[in-house]
Amino acid sequence: MKMRWFNISKLKFVNFIYWVFLTYMIAAFIWWYVSLEKQNSEIATVKFQSIRTDDPALYEKVKTIEAFELRKTKQYLGEGITFLFLFLLGAIYVYRSLLKQLRYSNQQQNFMMAVTHELKTPIAITQLNIETLLKRELDPAQKKMLIENTLKETHRLDALCNNILLASQLDMGQYESNMQVIDLSDIVQKILHSFQERFEHRILITTIAPAVYLQAEPLLIQLLLNNLLDNAHKYSNITSPITILLSTQENQIQLMIKDEGVGIPMDERTKVFEKFYRIGDESTRTTKGTGLGLYLCKKICEFHHATITVDANATNGSIFTINFPIR
Repeated sequence: MKMRWFNISKLKFVNFIYWVFLTYMIAAFIWWYVSLEKQNSEIATVKFQSIRTDDPALYEKVKTIEAFELRKTKQYLGEGITFLFLFLLGAIYVYRSLLKQLRYSNQQQNFMMAVTHELKTPIAITQLNIETLLKRELDPAQKKMLIENTLKETHRLDALCNNILLASQLDMGQYESNMQVIDLSDIVQKILHSFQERFEHRILITTIAPAVYLQAEPLLIQLLLNNLLDNAHKYSNITSPITILLSTQENQIQLMIKDEGVGIPMDERTKVFEKFYRIGDESTRTTKGTGLGLYLCKKICEFHHATITVDANATNGSIFTINFPIR
């Protein structure tokens, strides 16, 4: 909560300094124009005073001075408007970049807090299980349970490390792909079977079209499905079902995953695919996560020239839809 207050205060301070500076610069532009226009008027007055009233070319000289004064006024006005427009354009760009950087910095701090929480739990459980195995004489069933729990936590650590590493590789364009024709139906069925083994009380409603083939990277597709399923499981009650649909359209393959959980507000539906972004604050939210899952889903879809969208479920919750182009 203290870190959150500090970030809000810092953002307010930066906003205050920015608007003070912007107001000062606009006032300087106005002062610059008024000063030049005043100087232009004074020069014209001096020129008028230098003309003799009995000069035969009085009319032509007056017209010349007036035209010069008007031309200078238009010049100052044109240059002022141009400079002010360019200045405001740059100011808007700087302001948006600054807000984006501050928001990104805040998300990184949330990410570090989330990673710390995600690491501490499996490490503590693994340490406790190993100490229990070393210090106590347990029957085979208890030993097996502790070993299985320890293995489960190591899988969590491995998945977290893989997500972080993969996000970096995709961001830097250094991921070495192994594109091949895969049986997407078979992969989905295997992922669902593995998911059902981990969460045996979760109800899965599936409609999987058979023999759906796709040119894709198998490991990335598996990670995509696992992340979406874990997201649906994380944000919905254990008694509510998760629906998985795989179908083929005229020119695309469509994969839909529906849950009946808390749902995503309308203004958050594009933000959830941003790196490190999580709804709420790290100090108040209770669900586990690092803000990389849905970001990776989007990057994997982009890697396969596919699109991913999220909509509200008619009953409650969210619907994630992926459309793979058929090439």
